[in-house]
Amino acid sequence: MNLPMPLTDTGSAEEAGREREAPLIRGARAGDTKAFEQLYRLHVGRVYALCLRMTARTELAEDLTQDAFVKAWQSLDSFRGDSAFGTWLHRLAANVVIDHQRKQKSWFSRFSSTDDEDFVEPAAPRESHGLRRDLDSAIAQLPPGARTVFVLHDVAGWQHDEIAERTGTAVGTCKAQLHRARKLLQEWLS
Repeated sequence: MNLPMPLTDTGSAEEAGREREAPLIRGARAGDTKAFEQLYRLHVGRVYALCLRMTARTELAEDLTQDAFVKAWQSLDSFRGDSAFGTWLHRLAANVVIDHQRKQKSWFSRFSSTDDEDFVEPAAPRESHGLRRDLDSAIAQLPPGARTVFVLHDVAGWQHDEIAERTGTAVGTCKAQLHRARKLLQEWLS
């Protein structure tokens, strides 16, 4: 006899994840590297994916993923539990990438004759198999500013004012960059 499975809402799955992670977080805060290693294994894929989308460079994304986890280890006491650990970690990783991009832009501006880092129009993305790879390839081809805003807004769910504050740009610039990113992606993927 087949009994119907009880319906579960997404909130219960999130709650189960929090309950599973709570002892790991407590252990990591107490200096237990094994507990932190388990948290790392649970979240490294998602953090790496964010870093890769924001930078479009595998080696850099790997380095920034490691930097994000080092920063997470150092900042564990600042995690209050208001959101899921993964949400906190994802935001921390995005901030690590933004900080890196800001440092690079500062360094680059000393040797560049223009303030517009996006002055060269990128080539259309290469043909690849599968919609996911096409989208990832297209995102990687976006100009850096447009790519950052697109990933933070449309992928990570940040609001324009958050992006503007964190990247040090105007809200209008963020909106323009998002519009540009969406327009380019639509052209390339259609």
